[in-house]
Amino acid sequence: MARQSLSGFPEWTPAGRVVEQHLLDHVRRTFELHGFAGIETRAVEPLEDLLRKGETSKEVYVLRRLHDEGDSARERQLALHFDLTVPLARYVLEHAGALQFPFKRYQIQKAWRGERPQDGRFREFTQADIDVVCQDTLPFEFEVEMPLVVAEALDGLPLPPFRIGINNRKVSQGFYEAAGIADVEGTLRTIDKLAKIGPAGVATELVEVIGTTSGQADAALALASISAADESFADSVLALGHRSALLDEGLEELTRVVAAGRQHMPGRLVADLSIARGLDYYTGTVYETTFVGHEGLGSVASGGRYDSLVSDGRRTYPGVGMSIGVSRIMSRLLTEVTASRPVPTAVLVAVVDEATRHESDAVARALRARGIPTETSPTADRFGRQIRYADRRSIPFVWFPGTGEVKDIRSGNQVAADPAVWEPPKEDWWPRIVANH
Repeated sequence: MARQSLSGFPEWTPAGRVVEQHLLDHVRRTFELHGFAGIETRAVEPLEDLLRKGETSKEVYVLRRLHDEGDSARERQLALHFDLTVPLARYVLEHAGALQFPFKRYQIQKAWRGERPQDGRFREFTQADIDVVCQDTLPFEFEVEMPLVVAEALDGLPLPPFRIGINNRKVSQGFYEAAGIADVEGTLRTIDKLAKIGPAGVATELVEVIGTTSGQADAALALASISAADESFADSVLALGHRSALLDEGLEELTRVVAAGRQHMPGRLVADLSIARGLDYYTGTVYETTFVGHEGLGSVASGGRYDSLVSDGRRTYPGVGMSIGVSRIMSRLLTEVTASRPVPTAVLVAVVDEATRHESDAVARALRARGIPTETSPTADRFGRQIRYADRRSIPFVWFPGTGEVKDIRSGNQVAADPAVWEPPKEDWWPRIVANH
């Protein structure tokens, strides 16, 4: 019986999964090259903990047993995590005694968010996060390192050009306070909607919902319009005429991040004062990454610094992190590239007849023992049909045990071979990522 697919829950084809695995392997290697250690956390957290961290209840998937006896006193209500930062905070608190600080971790897992599915936005999605968490104080250098690591990870993938926009919450908060805006958090959340509702929509919401004056709304929008690939953004901010100690501190920190980006990755890191990040726990530098020419896709890697998210009441563990939206990137990557073959198999060992299948299996075992992905033909049909079986799966080589020969079915070349020494060209051992035709 045909079933209707569920929107927002991506399921890639085998070839798409090869592409995704290539992306994940590259990102993981990059993270590890920079000293980040991998962890995995549970899929669920107490609902009350998730709702305290700035996420709206309508976007959280609540977990409930089919035969729920309603004994809420015995069991806290659980929900699927909507990101990997809140689970990290809980993980650090529970394992602090066993961790070495600074704790540099990466985490590649699924998350769930009940938003409306659209281009690049899913209800179930994979994230690849890196964070640095310290005890009591977090050296600012980690705020500089974070976007450089993510830029390096994205640079090694066949993706459109990208830019990492950077702001600092201290700049926004200090500016808003100097301008006399009372609801700083509400203003930040409203400015974060600029890409969705535009300047006019933001101005209206600031005045009618947040309670700013029209002059304050204009000032907030003027700040959000500032962008520069060098340190000149600071002069543009000061020219708006609002000044505070917190603003000056944020400008100094943001200048250091932009200067480092200009030195190490020119053109990749850009000061963008429109970036607010809607989650409440960010306190310092914040980041958002977009593909140039694909801005409608939204941010593909984002994050920031948080000082108070992780605390046990006695000790605070400040941190900074970024999350790469793997599933969102996949929605673009699959329009550009595909896998050279949808299966890992490099060699299909043909079967002459069922009585001699053991000989074919012996060849396959010998090749696999040397790390060559190999399978034995499921049938002993005519060789022409076995070759077509391989061709439909883009398996490049067919081995004929009766003659001791292997054939490249793409070129037609056939040579005598010994399973103890023969190997395919390196580019044929495993599926590769190739451009779509």
